[in-house]
Amino acid sequence: MFCAFGVFLTEKSLNSINLMIKRLFSALFGSQLRQNMSSGVIRAVINAAVLLVSYPLYLHYLGYEKFGLWSILTTVLSFAQISNIGIAQAVTKLTAEEYGRNNKKAIQAYIVMALTILIISGTTVVVPMLIFKTQIVALFKLSPANGQIVSWLLPYIALLSLYVLFVQVFNATVMGLGRMDLANSIQLIGQVLSVGSAVFLLWMGNGIESLLIGSALSYLFIHIVSLIIIKRITGLHFFEKSYWKRGYLKRLLHFGAGVSGSSLLSLLVEPFTKLMLSRHVGVTAVPIFEISFRAAVQIRALFESGLSAIMPEISRLSGSVSKQAWQRIRQITIRAMKLVVSVSFPFYTFVFIAAEFLLKLWLRQQYRPELTSAFRIMLIASFFSLAGVPAFHTIMGFGKVRYCLIANSISALGNAVILISICYLPVALTVNRAGLGLSVVFGLSSIYLIYKFFELVSQHDNRITNSMSVIYQNE
Repeated sequence: MFCAFGVFLTEKSLNSINLMIKRLFSALFGSQLRQNMSSGVIRAVINAAVLLVSYPLYLHYLGYEKFGLWSILTTVLSFAQISNIGIAQAVTKLTAEEYGRNNKKAIQAYIVMALTILIISGTTVVVPMLIFKTQIVALFKLSPANGQIVSWLLPYIALLSLYVLFVQVFNATVMGLGRMDLANSIQLIGQVLSVGSAVFLLWMGNGIESLLIGSALSYLFIHIVSLIIIKRITGLHFFEKSYWKRGYLKRLLHFGAGVSGSSLLSLLVEPFTKLMLSRHVGVTAVPIFEISFRAAVQIRALFESGLSAIMPEISRLSGSVSKQAWQRIRQITIRAMKLVVSVSFPFYTFVFIAAEFLLKLWLRQQYRPELTSAFRIMLIASFFSLAGVPAFHTIMGFGKVRYCLIANSISALGNAVILISICYLPVALTVNRAGLGLSVVFGLSSIYLIYKFFELVSQHDNRITNSMSVIYQNE
């Protein structure tokens, strides 16, 4: 399997994939946007390949129960990410603006302010996690032996979560400097390093702490390389005295606030579902959900990753009041919607039909029959979620963060309500029922986003029409 994976990653293969994707996007979107989109898609393809390699190996060395404990630990890491408060995304946007003005001092100020904010917010989250670790472990209703393992690793996970916040700032800066391709490459290599080192340590006879060490090495690599790239592009010296401006801080927090609300709500999707399954079904149900959900999300990422380049393009175009700019916005988004339907639907259909065969081929001895139905349901949820992605990125490009926040509220709060309701009904909570709930709320969220996109475009068209009427009347 490793040999096949190595052949897949040869330079010739990657160049062929890159050329194919560029041709597809070139016909639809144009050169610069095409380049950004193709870079994201290539990363998603290789990420999927890494996932195909890592999960069977983890299950082989750890089994479902121990791997379920790692899933619980990563859930705790997800909860710790609320201290990000959208700062990383804000750094990307604001760094891009200042880099366009060649204002390197402002870039340095944003980085320093972001790190300072995250030290404060991260500490306020990590310290309580360390103090109340016993109560946190008790939430998952684990056996004494499993609870002891999670309790032992929880402090290290908490500290890693704090470090991850800092790393995200530097990687976000690389994206803001216009090198999304390098940022994607760094993250990709970091993921390969994480899996490779973890598998090596597992092969040497270590336990789930191997995955923790692999993750730590991955983020250390991303941190160092991101710093080097920032230094080469901007020439910044991070140990030089920086300066603060109230306006900079306000912009950083204002944009981050809207994003952080969505991040906070996202905890009610995957992490909350894992918590409920662990409490009401058992720890072995967690990896069933994890594998099904992550595999479906990875398939979604094959199509979504390229579409993420829409947001900066829409941001640039929305600053213009010309009719041509808004026609271009409409054109980009509608073409992206058509691309999602025409390309992803046949692929999803094939995977849905061949799910059992593909899972058996992938997991081999670690395959369980209940995975097939769970994965098929997660595929439906994933496709419904993907349908709203073009509208989501366009709305974010408009700066209408509140609409995206409402869409995330529909999916997150809806999922929590469904899971809690099931627990109070005569029927038992299962992975399949949790997946059906996600399908419903993701579908509603996408419908809302698509509706809001057309509403925004319609409002702008009306404003242009009214403006032209005033001009003609004056003439």
